[in-house]
Amino acid sequence: MRTTKAARLPAVAAALAALALLSACGGGSGAPETPAARSTAPVQPQAKKADPVVDVLPGMPPVLDPTDVYSADRPGNLSPVVKDFPSRIYVPNTNSDTVSVIDPKTYTVTDTIRVGRQPQHVVPSWDLKTLWVNDDLGNSLIPIDPRTGRAGKPVAVHDPYNLYFTPNGRYAIVMASADRQLVFRDAHTMKTVKTVPVSCYGVNHADFSLDGRYFIVSCEFSGEVLKVDTEKMEVLRQEKLPFHGAMPQDVKVSPDGKLFYIADMMADGLWILDGDAFTKPTFLATGKGAHGLYVSRDSRKMYVSNRGEGTISVFDFAQNRLTEKWRLPGGGSPDMGGVSADGKILWLSGRYNSEVYAIDTRTGTELARIHVGSGPHGLAVYPQPGRYSLGHTGIFR
Repeated sequence: MRTTKAARLPAVAAALAALALLSACGGGSGAPETPAARSTAPVQPQAKKADPVVDVLPGMPPVLDPTDVYSADRPGNLSPVVKDFPSRIYVPNTNSDTVSVIDPKTYTVTDTIRVGRQPQHVVPSWDLKTLWVNDDLGNSLIPIDPRTGRAGKPVAVHDPYNLYFTPNGRYAIVMASADRQLVFRDAHTMKTVKTVPVSCYGVNHADFSLDGRYFIVSCEFSGEVLKVDTEKMEVLRQEKLPFHGAMPQDVKVSPDGKLFYIADMMADGLWILDGDAFTKPTFLATGKGAHGLYVSRDSRKMYVSNRGEGTISVFDFAQNRLTEKWRLPGGGSPDMGGVSADGKILWLSGRYNSEVYAIDTRTGTELARIHVGSGPHGLAVYPQPGRYSLGHTGIFR
């Protein structure tokens, strides 16, 4: 809103070892055949031959596991592009016009970067090389080199409330909330390719289908959701959520790609939507002010930040239910963030408390509470595992 799885016979063992060796030698590049992809995407194994082939968006890296869109995000599975980057937490402070940089080993702020006006989110680029600060009211995107932590020259972009990237790495998608537009831009130069006006208010967050051919967008101020064709760059469907005063926020697709979860901070829970059919969603209450959604490194759970009550709900995908609720000691306003590369810590900004929370993902224990600037919002944990970024505070595949 504007202001994160018996002994064997020797012969059998030998056969399995041979199969493993053949499998290891049979991998190829997971990058699309585009100049940008050839120069930036790391080498990845091809999808298993036993898996059905997913007809993906042209130029998009192949789906490694059709049953799990997050299969590339396993603990420590860092791309060669980012493996030497220092681990840091980047916190945009909307009221202080700064980005606080936290060393996760010491839980201390090591740097404060001054940026434009009302920075909203820190977004990893598709090729993983750059972090973009969404300088919303300053009408620019400010690059940060994650190798050095230094900010570069701002790029003029109007109303960049949030930022996403098409799965093939060709376009950046600016969520121009106030302008009521989805602006498709060249992912490298940020030059406008196509502007898509929308009739809803407050385009906000998004996530992509398994095949990358469409994405679901939340419109927070009019309580609506959009289905957008990625390749054609046009709105396919638009529906009002069945709750008076609905205010949808973060969006995440299920590991199998069949469902989309949409946090609603006024309905206090999750809308569960069949993205393909785009039929009426079902609802699951999680807690007051449901806001951010973050998938665990084993793809089994999803953490839901309930900003209005200082809690985090834990949703189990296989069981299709909530299994735990963690309460921050002393309260708080957990908002946006991400999961550490090893999967052990959930990092969330405290939107109304000028602080950041580090939470143990095994026990729900608060490990640290770190003071930052005023209005911390779209916190990015970087680097994280994955082949490429779809944007926001880090959606990796």
